Amino acid sequence: MVFQRPSVFLMSKPRAKLPFSEETLQAMLIRVLRPLVKLALASGFNFISFSTVLRRLYIEVAEKEFALPNKNQTDSRISLLTGIHRKDVNRLRGQVLAASFLTTGVSQTSRILARWLADPFYCDAEDQPSALPRTSSDGGPSFESLVSDITKDVHPRSILDDWLDKGIVVLDQNGWIQLDLLSIVPNAGDEARRHYFTRNLRDHVQASVMNLINEPPPYFERAVHYDGMSPELSARLDEIARQEGMALLLKLNKIAHQAIKDDPGGNSRWIAGLYVMTEEDEADLQADAASKTETDE
Repeated sequence: MVFQRPSVFLMSKPRAKLPFSEETLQAMLIRVLRPLVKLALASGFNFISFSTVLRRLYIEVAEKEFALPNKNQTDSRISLLTGIHRKDVNRLRGQVLAASFLTTGVSQTSRILARWLADPFYCDAEDQPSALPRTSSDGGPSFESLVSDITKDVHPRSILDDWLDKGIVVLDQNGWIQLDLLSIVPNAGDEARRHYFTRNLRDHVQASVMNLINEPPPYFERAVHYDGMSPELSARLDEIARQEGMALLLKLNKIAHQAIKDDPGGNSRWIAGLYVMTEEDEADLQADAASKTETDE
């Protein structure tokens, strides 16, 4: 994906020497890839299938991002860079991997929700998304007008039925439609979850990689982490982080929604994301696994 990066990126430049050895990189990749291997195995996606994807991806990245200036990228150079046999490079080159899982339905849902959360016409005096009637005869805000602002291709009733089924919205005692903020992502369909998994993880990894290979690091990337705490404290911090994180994202969405109305447009893409996680210590998990193994035997 090609996009105009922020000015802070333009002040960075590739490091003369990468900040890690092959041994260090191997250890890094093992840790990063472990959850993805878990996902693959849980989905019945075996090593042969995984390695086929990696082979094609190595070829595509080498072809598009590691060509020498003013020279065509050849099969021989790609083979040299990737370690993949030249005959396989020639056979697989040009088989473009799908880069996006953004379906029309997911895109429309995101845009409708973004407007409901940010447009003052659809928010109350406290900047919270208002409960909406299904229709309005006086030009006031309604669920029908909200959906029609974004798309004329899907009937608002179809979207309402889908959202009611997923728990994204509920009907109050007056039959008005209320948005349940806490249910937007957890109750999303499989298609939406796959999309946001792919998009969010890709963007975070992209930012992290660019921070590793450029000096100074161009992107903001920070985390707060504590070990050795009780499950009760972990759960309390988890709830606080969820509330504060959601408030920040809603604020940023509102700012962006208003500002983009007067923006001349361009090819830049901006994204801000948060994640909150609690887990047992890895040593405890390994001890549990060993205990289960001994019991099974």
